[in-house]
Amino acid sequence: MSPKHVIFKKVSRDKSVAVYMSKRDFVDHCDYVDPVGRLVFPVNGRVNVFLVYVMLSCTFRYGRQDMDVMGVAFKRDLFMVTRQVYPELQDKEKLTHTKIQQKLLRKLGDQAFPFFFEFPDNLPCSVALQPGPSDVGKKCAVEFEVKAFCAENQDEKMDKQSSVRLSIRKIQFSPETSKLVPVAETTFEFLMSEKPLHVKLSMPKETFYHGEPVGVNVEITNSSSRNIKDISLSVEQVTNIVLYSNDKYVKSVAKEETRDSVPSGTSLKKEYTLYPLLAHNKDRRGLALDGRLKHEDTNLASSSIVKQEVLKEVQGMLVFYKIVVRMIASGSADKILCY
Repeated sequence: MSPKHVIFKKVSRDKSVAVYMSKRDFVDHCDYVDPVGRLVFPVNGRVNVFLVYVMLSCTFRYGRQDMDVMGVAFKRDLFMVTRQVYPELQDKEKLTHTKIQQKLLRKLGDQAFPFFFEFPDNLPCSVALQPGPSDVGKKCAVEFEVKAFCAENQDEKMDKQSSVRLSIRKIQFSPETSKLVPVAETTFEFLMSEKPLHVKLSMPKETFYHGEPVGVNVEITNSSSRNIKDISLSVEQVTNIVLYSNDKYVKSVAKEETRDSVPSGTSLKKEYTLYPLLAHNKDRRGLALDGRLKHEDTNLASSSIVKQEVLKEVQGMLVFYKIVVRMIASGSADKILCY
């Protein structure tokens, strides 16, 4: 039995143009990105007097649409490319790269026109800051869109009645090629204590995928005169807004609080398991997520991978994660932090 393929379809208000897509998620594999090539663009007879164009765009939005002031939008276009698909400038065979395109062309007939785009290497992946329950309008996000429209030339203002907009996502994937074992250690010295407190953290691997539990090995050697208690661990998501300012959001996405203690002159060696999931962080304002398509669920944002010779400022938002260990030393009001 042949596998079923889901086809996404969207038609303009005046029925003049429609877009068919076989998928809306395109994966960045670090060394290459899935091309936006599984699309077919059918046109009916109502647009014979116009040219038909299709556009791929990447936009960074950092304010709601209703906040636009005096024609100045709170957004910046990071990438935009436009191609003419009707009348044809190339043979259909040169623009047909997949079997699904071929099937759609056979089904839709001569009025269907394929097109093909490739992502440049310097573009960020789709990411958005989760709005609060009371927030309205578009959120701060890096968004990708495919737009199809009818016009006399590509510089003409786009008519909403004769245009189609379909959101897509560029998703980060990191293969487990690195054999690096993350290790961090530090030493704390206390007043009136001859010997220090030594803390060491290690993890079994560097890359964890969505939904995968995160294991952390904690080794504490307490040679000091203080008693250590109330050890807790957390996975913290750090999001830097690098395009227009130096805003930083730090959110704990998984946490485990314990009553574990390490009395003076003793040591502790224990493995803890944390579960960073979006399901445990619903409706938390400012949390970075993989770009969300309408009516579809998503995940916590993947860590940003910035390729060589690419300016960080062009990425819009940079996301990374860190493990934080907190503990309390007797006679001290402050918590000891270890990253």
